[in-house]
Amino acid sequence: MPVIAVIDYEMGNLHSVCKGLEKAGATPKITHSSKEIEKADAVVLPGVGAFDPAVQHLRSRGLEQPIKDTIASGKPFLGICLGLQILFESSAEGTQPGLGIISGKVKRFIPEPDITIPHMGWNQLEITQPKSIMWEHLPSQPWVYFVHSYYVEPTDPQIRAATVTHGTQTVTAAIARENLMAVQFHPEKSSNIGLQILSNFVAQVREKVAA
Repeated sequence: MPVIAVIDYEMGNLHSVCKGLEKAGATPKITHSSKEIEKADAVVLPGVGAFDPAVQHLRSRGLEQPIKDTIASGKPFLGICLGLQILFESSAEGTQPGLGIISGKVKRFIPEPDITIPHMGWNQLEITQPKSIMWEHLPSQPWVYFVHSYYVEPTDPQIRAATVTHGTQTVTAAIARENLMAVQFHPEKSSNIGLQILSNFVAQVREKVAA
């Protein structure tokens, strides 16, 4: 079974992510060691909470460079929720610079009369990269579980793998570029659909290891 490093920087819902990866056929390893991250077959960056503390925790643990090295090396990488947002350059939620791996910013939903912020609960994805491995064996508009007040806006719209609509606002729900995938929703809370997405990620890891 492939070993997947799940990065621990005190901001993640680590145990449910690990449980999901185990069900998908991987061996997850919670770690903040750059050596363990380097040795792993793939890396998952989960995240729950606020942008500034997240990047501060990552930097104080010396994890920024290992994350960048992992993505540059071609190793499969999956960001979840806040783990997607901190890959960007900056956020309306804070003042700290993000990791800047993806060009673009994190923005806040604009209040509307009929919507709640945070956007919370089940919503349907609009797939914009139908050939991405993330969406294999899924229905065309799968339902997944969200909890967020902020969303990413990439400079290059081609990197968007899916969008979601909340009120009148259609925003990025997932990105994919080569070995890098990241989602705004929580696959570990998204029932069978989420498990399939994690299984697709693990399948990509297996393929990479076999090659």
